[in-house]
Amino acid sequence: MTVKTSRPAIRLAALVLPVAALAGMTTAAQAQEWTPTSSIEFIAPANPGGGWDTLVRTTSRVIQEEGLAEQNFAAINVPGGGGAVAWAQIARDTGNPHKLFATSPPIILVPLAGTSQYDHTDFTPIARLITDYSIVLVPQDSEYQDLNDLFDAMRESPNLSVGGGSAPGSMDHIAIAGVASAAGLEAANVNYIAFSGGGEAMTSLMGGHVEAVITGAGEASGQLGPDSDVRALGVSAPERLGGPLADIPTYQEQGIDYTFDIWRGVMGTPDMPEEAVAYYEELFARMLETDGWAEARDQLGWLDAYQDSEEFGAFLDAQKEEFSGVLSELGLIR
Repeated sequence: MTVKTSRPAIRLAALVLPVAALAGMTTAAQAQEWTPTSSIEFIAPANPGGGWDTLVRTTSRVIQEEGLAEQNFAAINVPGGGGAVAWAQIARDTGNPHKLFATSPPIILVPLAGTSQYDHTDFTPIARLITDYSIVLVPQDSEYQDLNDLFDAMRESPNLSVGGGSAPGSMDHIAIAGVASAAGLEAANVNYIAFSGGGEAMTSLMGGHVEAVITGAGEASGQLGPDSDVRALGVSAPERLGGPLADIPTYQEQGIDYTFDIWRGVMGTPDMPEEAVAYYEELFARMLETDGWAEARDQLGWLDAYQDSEEFGAFLDAQKEEFSGVLSELGLIR
């Protein structure tokens, strides 16, 4: 069936389309008109030395060195509660377009474990940036040569402890409990010791207070090498990483069928204005295209995994569903 269209209707359509296109262009232009008018507080919800701190300081440095923003990104550490202390402060700053924070799985895991009243839905997703992986470290003179040595010792002596820079029931705990379970141990029996950040966990390791530490591969990369005080027993990636981490075997290479991804990204205050979200989305997208970022990313063993605000928000919702099941299986959900 053929429908005839009159000439006036055609002329009207020709007029409407440019007007609609112009409206879209105007909206986009307005979103890009907003720029920060003061320094941006970029919060790492933990002590220096951990994954959040590494992300905040690396991205801030690259943005400054590449001249991507007129305002300074000020790195601020707010430790405590596996992130909960910082989240409580940020939640009170509704609508502030000059405050961002680094985020990763604990924004979902900590509330599920019952130790924070705030979760990802209380904040504004800005962008997912990278994927990192977990790595298990021991002192250079440790008797354990691989992961199976460590797990054999833990099987014989359940009190042997593994430290991490996140709260009980959070990312590092889930990561070590998961790989231990895959190696045949009872996940709930792993003696995990929580610290306020990766730096504090490493200090405890070197002081002999824990047998091993599980942390992010990126934050550990600068501490590994021939003259290092620590050794890596394995990394949770599906295949070996590059750069300074190239010689570290994966869990799977050691007969343990387990991988663990650590996504990292950026979130903002509750109800952050849309024009500010658009500004930061575009800023971080441009940052990922720079040579300075590529160099830093490769040195840290990170993989680019960009998602804009909408995609990141949907991803976080899906992660909550997934982690709810994992925590229930491990007996860690409250």
